[in-house]
Amino acid sequence: MRSDEIKLGFSRAPHRSLLRATGVKEEDFDKPFIGVANSFIEIIPGHFFLNKVAEVIKEEIRANGCVPFEFNTIGVDDGIAMGHDGMLYSLPSREIIANSVETVMNAHKLDAMIAIPNCDKIVPGMIMGALRVNVPTVFVSGGPMQKGHTKDGKPIDLASAFEAVGKHETGEISDEELYDIECNACPSGGSCSGMFTANSMNTLMEAMGIALPGNGTILALTPERTELYKKAARRICQIAKMEQAEREKFKIRNILNENAVRNAFAVDMAMGGSSNTVLHMLAIAKEAEVDFNLEDINTISKRVSHIAKISPSLSTVHMEDINKAGGVNAVMHEMKKRGDDILADNLCIGGETLYEKIQDAKILDTNIIHTIDNPYSAVGGLAILYGNLAEQGAVIKTAGITGDRVFTGTAVCFNSQDEAIKGIINGKVKAGNVVVIRYEGPKGGPGMQEMLSPTSLIMGMGLGDKVALITDGRFSGATRGASIGHVSPEAAEGGLIGLLEDGDEIFIDVDNYILEAKLTFEEIAERRDRFKPIVKPLTSKWLKQYRALVTNASSGAVLEAE
Repeated sequence: MRSDEIKLGFSRAPHRSLLRATGVKEEDFDKPFIGVANSFIEIIPGHFFLNKVAEVIKEEIRANGCVPFEFNTIGVDDGIAMGHDGMLYSLPSREIIANSVETVMNAHKLDAMIAIPNCDKIVPGMIMGALRVNVPTVFVSGGPMQKGHTKDGKPIDLASAFEAVGKHETGEISDEELYDIECNACPSGGSCSGMFTANSMNTLMEAMGIALPGNGTILALTPERTELYKKAARRICQIAKMEQAEREKFKIRNILNENAVRNAFAVDMAMGGSSNTVLHMLAIAKEAEVDFNLEDINTISKRVSHIAKISPSLSTVHMEDINKAGGVNAVMHEMKKRGDDILADNLCIGGETLYEKIQDAKILDTNIIHTIDNPYSAVGGLAILYGNLAEQGAVIKTAGITGDRVFTGTAVCFNSQDEAIKGIINGKVKAGNVVVIRYEGPKGGPGMQEMLSPTSLIMGMGLGDKVALITDGRFSGATRGASIGHVSPEAAEGGLIGLLEDGDEIFIDVDNYILEAKLTFEEIAERRDRFKPIVKPLTSKWLKQYRALVTNASSGAVLEAE
């Protein structure tokens, strides 16, 4: 076992002495040491209760003959950080989390890990760190939030609260109605109740085989979720106590391989996940040393039917409804009916293969999870667009489109999200416009801010099907409408998005994967000759480091290590 390096032999007497000070007993030195990577933090709704979750997990680990060592990562709540400069720290927090997991696990030579994430950047950050450590790892998230309801019984969620701001701005709803939504959109602990970024990633962990069934859909703070925590704890102990040859099979890189990455993208397409999953799965693929490129996503999308439409994608369905309808296993079982090559069979952390895991699953409500004979779309819910505006690609959540899938409009350019919000509120954006928000990419932001406030204002003001929005930043999983993000190259590195001017004609064709500015080569060359990218002043040492090292969105916004 790895932990033998810190506990065996006379030379490790000082190490054992320190371990005894933490409560390790004589009989514990022969047991596997399990890292319990927790993301407890009191300001995030999906995380404020994870300290209690860790206690349940640690008790189960002890009862199953192993020794738990809990440690924590940081976390950022994107919803709370949104709309101000706090959002600059959101995506960079993913790297801190990955570094934290790697640091603690490798510094102390722990044998295996159980990871407790739930929201936003925390899930991919923990996965990236686990891949670097490469020991057997079980992920078990805190679970999704219940959906909320207005006083009149209408289902609502976080996206409803953001869109209500736009409706209030135009006088469509009163102060009292806005307050009703504010108080009821997020009724309990858990990751926001729709298919936003957190629940998208928690779902994809099931597809990748690194979490047990129900991880993405069983509600937080329920007895069923508590039983899942215990089951995950028992499983990591079973693996940790195996003979070395058998234990090796369950190292995370043997599970999260190329098949797992492709399965994750396929399930993402079928369930219309957040566009953020593209950014994070590209980063995860790089950590797993899997050769996967943006253009592969369109190939997968063409072969996968979109069969689950979940809020905020013009739907009142939430994660609790997906759970009652059969969960992610039912989705995958139905996907496989389109062909055995839709999902690759692969080892899962539970010990079974993916095909074995889903063989008995079934859809319990075809109004919630559609069959492949009655899909929402014959193609997946995400697409990658290319053209002179996105030579290295741009991402759109096709499942969330409210208007036409072919759109030609005139650019209205903003050099920051704040500038865009003011312009939208002041009526600068009209029907037929393409809102361009630039200098919000990984380098330009820095940190690639989410654009939920601008998109929610556009939806709330009744322009959702009348305008499009493109940005080198990214979108919250709660975003809907014709919203195109991750434009690469970004403005800060000289991408064409930085050269656009008000009134330029922009052409979007989602089904043919096109994003183009109707400019001649001569016009582009002339603008490039006089172009100087904006460099935002920074006081933060961490953000300066991040800006110097980060790559653009087409590479998953990973940091340059060499």
